[in-house]
Amino acid sequence: MTRNPLRLAPALFLVLAAPAAAERLSGPPSGDNQKATVSQWIGPVEVDITYNSPKVIAPDGTDRRGKIWGGLVPYGMSKDSFGSCGDECPWRAGANENTVFRVSHDVKVEGQPLLAGSYGLFMIAGPEEFTVIFSKNSTSWGHYFYTSKEDALRVKVKPRKAPYTHWLTYDFVERKPEEATVVLRWDELEIPIRVQVPDVNEIYLGQIRNQLRNATGFEWQSWEQAAQFCIGKKVNLPEALKWAEHAATPGFTGQENFSTLSTLSQAQAANGQAEVAKATMQKALEHPTATVTDLHMYARQLQAQKKTDEAVAVYLLNAKRHPDVWPVNVGLARAYAAQGKTKEALAAAKKALAQAPDDGNRNNLKNLIASLEAGKPIN
Repeated sequence: MTRNPLRLAPALFLVLAAPAAAERLSGPPSGDNQKATVSQWIGPVEVDITYNSPKVIAPDGTDRRGKIWGGLVPYGMSKDSFGSCGDECPWRAGANENTVFRVSHDVKVEGQPLLAGSYGLFMIAGPEEFTVIFSKNSTSWGHYFYTSKEDALRVKVKPRKAPYTHWLTYDFVERKPEEATVVLRWDELEIPIRVQVPDVNEIYLGQIRNQLRNATGFEWQSWEQAAQFCIGKKVNLPEALKWAEHAATPGFTGQENFSTLSTLSQAQAANGQAEVAKATMQKALEHPTATVTDLHMYARQLQAQKKTDEAVAVYLLNAKRHPDVWPVNVGLARAYAAQGKTKEALAAAKKALAQAPDDGNRNNLKNLIASLEAGKPIN
């Protein structure tokens, strides 16, 4: 009996369609190269890398230790007959789909600008130098359709020896407030990439300005916190003064109290208004909201700044306004010690010891008393 070849067509169609259909199913990653993500914040900027992580041991059990670099990962561009990259195919810096590098804000990578966004991360390996490529195409599989026309940035970095790492791993190291270094580690090598936020304080300020325009801006604490940020970082000082004035002005969103007045004094001083700042601080010290702790901590601050006479004056003011309470006697001990009045300092310290609220403070006072009795200076 002669077979009709047309009757085979449906079966043949199903066989050809099966691989494409299988790719749509969720299952384990190709080669068991598990997906991973590492994230790091550099101040307000989020940086993350999503990748598939191969291991040194091949799927068939072959030990590739010492054969990764210049072997499995070739030096220079490779050639691939599939796709369109031809003989200009970089390494995908991982396995399977593109390794994706994402930044939430504009940054600098190895000193070169990179706009916020998601990028396919590729590398051209070399024994002495790696070229790191950030491609605008972050959604492809591997390097097969890579083209240099889609490059957003290329930078060169130096690989360095590292402890053995079995699974290809990305990690953030050498972290600082305005930069971090991400490294790719595999086998006995690591490839460092430095990511910098050019002006991290400006990003914070942008966020602060927006927050002061929403519900947060109805609280005086937010305006004071904004001013304190600038004072602490020594940035945006004219606007910080306006924010401090807003916080300390009685009204719907401002309130005059020890905290807002002392912040206003700091903002005035930071803007070169020394005499005005001094008067504002005096007003803060005399304000009815100034607590025993407020005065004590301000005196400690002055003492840390080596402004001994001013610190002593505040300690004595605190003793006058809040006699014989914790931590006034601690302050008096420090004030008398600064004046060379050891006997009076010891008497105040022993009173404070009896008033101490917890073991930590009691132990600190015992050490202070021991130093006074030994004729040693106290901090």
